[in-house]
Amino acid sequence: MACAPALVDRHGREISYLRISVTDRCDLRCRYCMSEKMTFLPRDALLRLEEIALIAERFIARGVRKIRLTGGEPLMRRDALDLARRLGRWIGQGLDELTLTTNGTRLADHAGALFDAGVRRVNVSLDSRDPGTFRHITRTGDVARVLAGIAAARAAGLAVKINMVALKGLNGHEIADMLAWCVAESFDLTLIETMPLGLIDEDRIDRFLPLTGVLADLQERFPLVRDGHNSGGPARYWRVEGTETRLGLISPLTSNFCSTCNRVRLTTEGKLFMCLGQEDQVDLKAAIRSGGIAALDQAIDSALDHKPAAHDFRIERGAAPAVARHMSVTGG
Repeated sequence: MACAPALVDRHGREISYLRISVTDRCDLRCRYCMSEKMTFLPRDALLRLEEIALIAERFIARGVRKIRLTGGEPLMRRDALDLARRLGRWIGQGLDELTLTTNGTRLADHAGALFDAGVRRVNVSLDSRDPGTFRHITRTGDVARVLAGIAAARAAGLAVKINMVALKGLNGHEIADMLAWCVAESFDLTLIETMPLGLIDEDRIDRFLPLTGVLADLQERFPLVRDGHNSGGPARYWRVEGTETRLGLISPLTSNFCSTCNRVRLTTEGKLFMCLGQEDQVDLKAAIRSGGIAALDQAIDSALDHKPAAHDFRIERGAAPAVARHMSVTGG
């Protein structure tokens, strides 16, 4: 694999983490993420698997050490496992880790194949373990399918981290119980503040639950100690003392983490977004189709020159979302 200059943005931050949205489609309709009636991209607008792989491999050649496959729901794309197998071959040859974020609905069918492809860790979105609450939040979901997927992942040898979006009035009262369950199951738990991405069917301020208060409540119930673990992402970590469980907090609104941002995001249609909360993007699909690797390198360099210092997230009554695109487009 031909080498090229390392990935360093104009603020001196080294980019070592690429998140790839392999599809914007999802089989759930989580209220904080998307509208009930979504319009997804036509299939002919998507990057071909070969193009995704070539772009990812170029990032590896330039210093990316971690890749996460995401969506939408990545396992809805038929060739997602083929992509995982191809990228998994680079583990130990420039790539340190290949991971997956999933809603878990299809995990039971694919956990073994993911492990065989080189994936060793999955993040599973699970905002409630209560069947009624889970169905309300997701509009269509069956929590039993997700729990079965989590069990299959563990049986296949995959480490499991639970992602839970903290939602005022919906699941705030379940957070402590979710952490206790994760301790019992030896899972990690990451809590996430809701983010103002894309138009949804309600005002996000009604569901915004600051993690500062959540952490204070959890510290009264659990022996939490700071943990220096770095997963490559934006979470700050605590450990439940005496256990293997880490508690991560991703708090883009109450505790900005942009100064250490090390990631860029490739959408399923080939656009590289330098920041989740900004509209700046470079079209890598057009570059690779028109000029191959040389044009791809030029486009990546342009992206690094335009990566912003920080996002502009804010949640206020009646405020428009920070960006028009939904999280499923950029990759959750």
